[in-house]
Amino acid sequence: QVQVVESGGGLVQAGGSLRLSCEASGSMFGFNVMGWYRQAPGKEPELVAGITSDDVRNYADSVKGRLTISRENAKNRVFLQMNSLKPADTAVYYCAADVGMGWETGRYWGQGTQVTVSS
Repeated sequence: QVQVVESGGGLVQAGGSLRLSCEASGSMFGFNVMGWYRQAPGKEPELVAGITSDDVRNYADSVKGRLTISRENAKNRVFLQMNSLKPADTAVYYCAADVGMGWETGRYWGQGTQVTVSS
């Protein structure tokens, strides 16, 4: 079945950097869009960044200029380079992978990786 696995979270001080990684697998139809969401305690999930197979990128206003999403299509991998981190970035970060056709059409989620930014 489809699996989405992310890693790279941790504890970092304000101004520091982290790099998140995600790999999606198990779909015979591939993944046309992948991206990152985050969810802070008591809040709704928020889109951080997304990327299509054609390298079209989208970012939340709060992270523009600080976070960069990239992809490696051969292995359905995406990365999120996180620089100049702020305490407001503290959240569980989830990788999302979209299957655009076939039986598996839908959005699939990883289990999340915790990012904590101290002041």
